[in-house]
Amino acid sequence: MLDALPRRSAGLGLRRALLDELIEAPAGAFDFLECAPDNWIGVGGVLGEKLATLASRHPLSCHGLSLSLGGPDPLDVAFLRQTRAFIDRHHVALYSEHLSYCAADGHLYDLLPLPFTEEAVHHVAARIRQVQDVLGRRIAVENVSYYAAPCRQLSEIEFITAVLAEADCDLLLDVNNVYVNAINHHDDPHAFIAAMPSERITSYHIAGHFDEADDLKIDTHGMPVKEAVWSLLEHTHRLHGPRPTLLERDFNFPPLAMLLAEVDRIRALQARAA
Repeated sequence: MLDALPRRSAGLGLRRALLDELIEAPAGAFDFLECAPDNWIGVGGVLGEKLATLASRHPLSCHGLSLSLGGPDPLDVAFLRQTRAFIDRHHVALYSEHLSYCAADGHLYDLLPLPFTEEAVHHVAARIRQVQDVLGRRIAVENVSYYAAPCRQLSEIEFITAVLAEADCDLLLDVNNVYVNAINHHDDPHAFIAAMPSERITSYHIAGHFDEADDLKIDTHGMPVKEAVWSLLEHTHRLHGPRPTLLERDFNFPPLAMLLAEVDRIRALQARAA
C-alpha cells in the first residue's frame, strides 16, 4: 500500500541544524521533509514555530526513534498517543519506525538488532499491530544496519518478510543499510533487494556511511552517499519502481546546495526508472 507521497518524490531529513536553510530554500528544492517526532513533541518557542512554518509549506513524513518495537519493555502507549496527535496535527503522510529495539529496563540509546527467530517474529509483530491500533494507521518498519546477528535461526530476509506478513504492516527499505549489512556479513545486496515484497514498500532511505575497512562499513549518516549505494538504489528502482526517497544526513552538514544536489540525483534516478 503506497502512502500519500507521490512515487516520484525526493525528500530531505529535517534536522535542527538545517532549520533556517530549509526555511529559506527555493521552492521545489525538495518534495518533502522527514522528522523524528520523538525530537519535536512538546517543543515550542522559536523551534516550534520554525517546524510549523516548514510543515505548512512541505509534506512531512515521520521516522520514529524510540518506540523500541522489538524490546521487552511494554510499549509506551502515552507516548504513542502523543505521536498520533503530532502526526495528525501536521498531516503526516507516512510514519515509520526501526525494526529493532532501543530499551530494556530503560533506554539504551542505540538501535539494537533483534534475534532472527520465530519467537522474535511473533513478539515484534504483535507489538507492531498494537502500535497500528493506537496510531489508527498502517506503519512501515525499516530494515536496520547491524554488526552482530544473535540467534540467527532465520535469514534476515526470512525474518523481515515474516514480520511484514504477520504484522500486516509496510516496509521502509533503507538501501544504504542493505549495502552496509551485505558487506559486513558477506551477503548479496541485490538478492536482498529482490526478495523484498514490492507491494509492501512505501518508501526508500539513502544515506552515507563510513568505510572503516574493505569489509567493514559503519552506518553514520555523516557523509555523502557512496557510488555503490547509488548503484544499488538504481537497481532497486529497476526491480520495485520509484518510491518516495529520503536523503538522510545527521551531522557533518555541507552547504545545503550539496545536499540538494543529492536530492536532484534521486529525482534523476526516479525519472529514469519511470
